Amino acid sequence: MLQISKDSTFISIQNYLNSKDWLKDNEQINGISKAGEGNMNVVLRITTNLRSFIIKQSRPFVQKYQNIPAPIERIAVENTFYNAIQDNTINAHLPNIIGFDAETYILVMEDIGDCDDMTFIYAQKHISNKQFKTLIKISHQIHSTTPPSSFPDNFEMRKLNHQHIFILPYLLDNGFSLDDIQPGLQELSMAYKNNNLLTNEITRMGEKYLSKGDTLLHGDYYPGSWMSKNEHIYIIDPEFGFVGFKEFDLGVMAAHLVIATHDISYIEKIEDYYPAKIDAHLLKKIAGIEIMRRLIGLAQLPINKTLEEKDALLTMAKNLILL
Repeated sequence: MLQISKDSTFISIQNYLNSKDWLKDNEQINGISKAGEGNMNVVLRITTNLRSFIIKQSRPFVQKYQNIPAPIERIAVENTFYNAIQDNTINAHLPNIIGFDAETYILVMEDIGDCDDMTFIYAQKHISNKQFKTLIKISHQIHSTTPPSSFPDNFEMRKLNHQHIFILPYLLDNGFSLDDIQPGLQELSMAYKNNNLLTNEITRMGEKYLSKGDTLLHGDYYPGSWMSKNEHIYIIDPEFGFVGFKEFDLGVMAAHLVIATHDISYIEKIEDYYPAKIDAHLLKKIAGIEIMRRLIGLAQLPINKTLEEKDALLTMAKNLILL
């Protein structure tokens, strides 16, 4: 199996790409570099004499945390997702797929160029109205796509996500000290870890997350999957995609906008702008769970907030979950 890395030789990758007919006539590789800070997969930018493109390969673990196992088939889910939603209304917001090799777990796609993932909104504490409405529009277009009957259930990836969203943040001893993130955060978290009413409701929502739904989801619809280029937005990394309930994507989106801005009205704005019926209670519960797990769970965000600010967000999240 070809193992790609930024130290791979030009010749080995050149030969591999030629064997798949993914290079153009007289196209030669000039450079190989790391393409951003990929969490889940190896992601490289290949520069040739004609263009640049991205090679992405999954491994049987999380690339950033290699002690955490992860289903290697996730790259196939990503490829299936991109193929499912290819149409004229959403193409402008997706990278074009050049090729997929199921045997080597490699996906080759268009290089969308110098983009910033939208985690900058945490420091900016703001998102433009245009960007907000575009993200709503894209999510609705994804959710309006009829998934093929062969779309993977992606259950192993969902189980991994389920652990980090609905289980691990609430274990009294999960091997992760929040005081290593911020002194005092561990003590702050205990009121939520010890709240049985709260954790029971979170467990119930986790069971719904693992059940089969009827709507195609991105599955990780947060600022790290939103790429901004001169106000244009691309959506990437749908490896957590599955057929579920739309309020999951929308609740995750709402949570990150609230974390960034401390403005809970973004939940109502999503309800107002999303052009289809939404279960408002379900949306709020998912938003609350996502806020909470990002503050007291293992998947921390690049945010700089005081304990008082986090306490306010956690209280807000608890109230949303227990509505």
